[in-house]
Amino acid sequence: MAADPYTTLGVARGADEAAIKKAYRKLAKELHPDRNKDNPKAAEKFSQVTAAYDLLTDKDKRARFDRGEIDADGNPTMPFGYGGGAQQGGFRAGPGGGFEFTDGGGDFSDLFEGLFGGRGRQGGGGFASGFGKRQSPKGANAAYRLAVPFVDAATLAPQRITRADGKTIDLKLPAGVETGTQMRLAGKGEPGPGGAGDAIITIEVQPHRFFVRDGDDIRLDLPISLSEAVLGASVRVPTADKAVMLTIPKGSSSGKVLRLKGKGFHKKGGGRGDQLVTLMVDVPVDDDALVEFVQGWPGKDRNPRGNLGV
Repeated sequence: MAADPYTTLGVARGADEAAIKKAYRKLAKELHPDRNKDNPKAAEKFSQVTAAYDLLTDKDKRARFDRGEIDADGNPTMPFGYGGGAQQGGFRAGPGGGFEFTDGGGDFSDLFEGLFGGRGRQGGGGFASGFGKRQSPKGANAAYRLAVPFVDAATLAPQRITRADGKTIDLKLPAGVETGTQMRLAGKGEPGPGGAGDAIITIEVQPHRFFVRDGDDIRLDLPISLSEAVLGASVRVPTADKAVMLTIPKGSSSGKVLRLKGKGFHKKGGGRGDQLVTLMVDVPVDDDALVEFVQGWPGKDRNPRGNLGV
């Protein structure tokens, strides 16, 4: 049986989701198999930490665990005490290798007939005879770390993972995906007597050479020429999807932000963020003609910092 998930993550039983997520990220970073290739115990601990996180971030499972209805592995717990004496009632080993109910001297046949259609006592494949059967354990969960290109994360491009046995897993990224996002694929883990375990995939969004993420938006610094800034222009701008045309207003200064709607990351609740384009006027160096022009320009003495009081 797995250890108590609260103990595994090192959080209090009343910890909120933010505290649980913070504790998990810290442990997952320390124990990840990529950082502990020569330490198999770390990989095992990583799987335990991940399983504990999955249980505690599932509101229904966490509530059932806190009520004692399931154990740390998510398996149902025994609904009645067993092994008690004849006066207490409970379960005892039956002749068929299962459990039979002892009522401490009273007759509970009517109760079990009502609950289980007359199959309360041992035999006939009914309640008591089947209760002692244990499910075969599933195989171990398999942990993967998937590096996703920035543009793929923004556009939710399909991904593929190659398993150790050479088989592949096709993956559809969820809206709102970010570094640390975890995905669980049922039955894609290690094989076992009770079926295969799950594949637990941790996403790591790779940085981009000129795009920067800002929540659901994407920021881009766009160099423009002096003539484009002064006279205005229509220029091609890269986005996560494809290049688009952007209108530069006349008289634009460095720092001016233009918005391309719907060119950011897909949002969890639907829709997409925007791309925010910051204009950066590129002034040429050692341009004698430009220097001569500015020196004779009547507006060269205008103070653009006047609103700052300097």
